[in-house]
Amino acid sequence: MAVVPFETLAFLLFALVTVGASVGVVLVRDVWHSALLLGVALLSVAVHYVMLRAEFLAVMQVLVYVGGVLILITFAVMLVRRDPDPDVEAAR
Repeated sequence: MAVVPFETLAFLLFALVTVGASVGVVLVRDVWHSALLLGVALLSVAVHYVMLRAEFLAVMQVLVYVGGVLILITFAVMLVRRDPDPDVEAAR
């Protein structure tokens, strides 16, 4: 039986996390959960950059995409989301 290096196992783990979170972004119906899964996918891409020894790209990935785009999406979700009207819910 061949011994698999640690780097290969880490890559496979984070590749599965990236693909799973990306599929979840598309398939989840709740916008808030979709935004959180997008954050997981973007952070796992930053981990891929670290494994490629591109630390500057990893930091830029976290600062620009996770820090900027994801916060913008979070604020948009919080500002646009409406609470259900209790009168409409009681009529159903």
